Amino acid sequence: MSAAPDSPDGPDATPPRESWPEHPPRTEAADALTDLVLTTFRLNARLMEAAQDLAAAGGLTAAWWQVLGGVLDQPRTMAEVARKMGVTRQGVRRVADLLVEHGLAEYRPNPAHRRAKLLACTEAGYWAIRRISLVQQPWADRVGTEVGADDLRTALATMRRLVDVLEAPEPDAGRAGVRDGD
Repeated sequence: MSAAPDSPDGPDATPPRESWPEHPPRTEAADALTDLVLTTFRLNARLMEAAQDLAAAGGLTAAWWQVLGGVLDQPRTMAEVARKMGVTRQGVRRVADLLVEHGLAEYRPNPAHRRAKLLACTEAGYWAIRRISLVQQPWADRVGTEVGADDLRTALATMRRLVDVLEAPEPDAGRAGVRDGD
């Protein structure tokens, strides 16, 4: 009888530290990326705190604001909102159902696909977004002015490049950074 994978004697048991493989030498770029990732985690936490505070002005949560923001310009399927916002389809579905329940969005028939309904913003949803924008704009003006437009554009270009690299297929599909979908 073999040991369970998570038992001390199983194949996933933690070996003694002295038998752990050595890391290959790190490049300067790898160190810079690691620092960027750790700083991004911290920035994400601060931005989510700010988003929660700003969204409250419209009676929304940050997650509700994010999903509603995905359909402000046109109705979209759950998959389209998920891709646009960089979140999972299941997460969009949960939030969309709440938005519909609260009258901030509605489901519409999709002429292109019978089963994939479209999510659309209602007038109440647009009003919630307008109320948020009244506090978000002064916040963005203050933070943006403090950081500077040139630095923000440079950061945005770098972030977009990183997204492109991380979303591109890798030659070795077993490595981190490969997205298998939503």
